[in-house]
Amino acid sequence: MKKKLLSLLTVSVISLGLFAGCGNTSPGTSSKGDVLKVGMSTDSGTIDDKSFNQGCWEGILKSQKELGTDVKYLQPAGETEADYLKEIGNLYDAGYKFIVLPGFKFESAVHKAQDKYKDANFVIIDGEPRDDSGNTSVADNTIAIYFAEEQAGFLVGVAASVELKEGELGFIGGMESSAVQKFNWGFQQGVAYANENLGTNTTIKPENVVYEGTFTNVAGGTQIAAQMYDRGVKAIFAAAGGVSAGVITEAKTRANGGEEVWVIGVDSDQYNDGVYEDGKSIVLTSAIKKVDTATFDMAKAYKEGKFPGGESLTFDVTNDGVGIPAENPNLSDETIKVVSEVQEKLKAGEIKVSGEQGNLIK
Repeated sequence: MKKKLLSLLTVSVISLGLFAGCGNTSPGTSSKGDVLKVGMSTDSGTIDDKSFNQGCWEGILKSQKELGTDVKYLQPAGETEADYLKEIGNLYDAGYKFIVLPGFKFESAVHKAQDKYKDANFVIIDGEPRDDSGNTSVADNTIAIYFAEEQAGFLVGVAASVELKEGELGFIGGMESSAVQKFNWGFQQGVAYANENLGTNTTIKPENVVYEGTFTNVAGGTQIAAQMYDRGVKAIFAAAGGVSAGVITEAKTRANGGEEVWVIGVDSDQYNDGVYEDGKSIVLTSAIKKVDTATFDMAKAYKEGKFPGGESLTFDVTNDGVGIPAENPNLSDETIKVVSEVQEKLKAGEIKVSGEQGNLIK
């Protein structure tokens, strides 16, 4: 299986109001002259989860707006392989033969689907087709896309440490997937780098690294965040899908009560999700994965007859696939300057961030 880095296009965040356009037909065509019909199945989350599913859908909506595609999404009734295959089949039967699958949960389903629907094309994010024995195989009608989450985690770890200067930090993950773990390990490395090189004094204790176990339990996110804040944690990096909404809610409640607490968002810029009173937000910054760009780029490549089937692509700092938001109202100019310098060192290979646990927490 070939691996390469894919250049990214710069994109704007698409208004959530466009969600109402789901399923509308428009005059976009593939390289074969047909209307390009782009479908997506959500995983366990919803299309407006402020995270992974939403990011992929925004990229698809961008393809509708700029490429004129016909778009549609479906939400499975459950989280089994059978549930996912059912919705893939429903999309295929409705003529949506370019299908985006956001997340590792689709690995076994897409392995079967790529063989069953040979005239369809599949894009799986954060995973690759995997059989029941754990063997992977990316067929010519499929592309697997990965992100260097450890680099994004590293950058927000540096940003939080430099901005807050001292104190306790925490991490809340959803399921212990590879992507979520890499966010965690990168975050810890970023905090350690800042302490060793940038004069900060922030710490992460084992009890403040917790995986909730799902991407959907909002109440669980609220509970875990409350416990961490009660232990004196200043900022929580929440890489937990829908669970992160509970973390943000808890932080807002405390901020409204006069406490200074923060959340670090994930996948997309979650600043607006953290707004409470007078336009202030409890989101310090966010670890960005440009899943919207990746999804749009693949639809555009297919439309132009350049779909890189059979490959596994990695989006990282060298092609601006991960990072922090372009605007960070809660970070000082000095912090932004430091993070930018660190990011350039990452791009140049002067700083190495491991995607493995090593001696890190969990």
